[in-house]
Amino acid sequence: MRATCRPPRTGQAPRIGGETLKQDEKAKVVAELAERIGATDTLIAADYRGLTVKEMADLRASVREHARVTVVKNTLARRAADEAGREELLPLLDGPTALVWIEGDPALAAKALTSFAGEHDERPALKGGLLEGEALPPAKIVELTKLPSRDVLVGKLVGAIASPIHGLAGVGAPLQQFASAMGNLNSGLARSLEAYRQQRVAAGE
Repeated sequence: MRATCRPPRTGQAPRIGGETLKQDEKAKVVAELAERIGATDTLIAADYRGLTVKEMADLRASVREHARVTVVKNTLARRAADEAGREELLPLLDGPTALVWIEGDPALAAKALTSFAGEHDERPALKGGLLEGEALPPAKIVELTKLPSRDVLVGKLVGAIASPIHGLAGVGAPLQQFASAMGNLNSGLARSLEAYRQQRVAAGE
C-alpha cells in the first residue's frame, strides 16, 4: 500500500517533528515564512497529492541543485503570504501544497520539477507561483522549461559582444527569440537582450 503524504485533518494543528504546534509556535512559523516569502523572487506552488513519503523525498533530491521543497499548512502559508504582501500566492494555497523555493536558475529548476512530474503521473501538479516577483501561471512554467539556461543565454550574449561585427548578424535572430520568450515571463534579462539587439539593429550590424 502506498503511504501517501496527506495534510493534517481539518481542525488539526500543523505538526512539525511529530508535535502539534502551539499558538505561539504557529506565530513564529508564520513570521519566519512571511520573511522568506518576502525575500524570495521566484517560487513554484505544486499539489503533491498522491505522492508517497518516499516520492516526496525523491522530489526533494531531484531538484536539490536548483531549489528547496517545503510543505506548510495552508492556513499558516496564507497568513504569511498576506503579511509579506504577496496576495498573488493566496489562490494557490488551497489543497495539499508544496512550495518549491528557487535558489538557482529558474529554467533549470522548472525542468527538474516537470521532469520528475512526468515520471510520476504528473505529480506534483503545478499550480503557479512567482517569477522575479511577478505572478507565474502554470502555462508559463511550462514555457520556462523550454528556455535555455541562464548560463547559456548569458554566454550567447557575451559571445555576441565579443564577436567581430560580421558575426553579430548571425546571433541577432536567436537573441531576438530568447528575448521574446523571456519577455513573456517578465524577465529583466530579456529586456537586456532586447535592448542589446535593438542597439545592434540601429547600428546596422
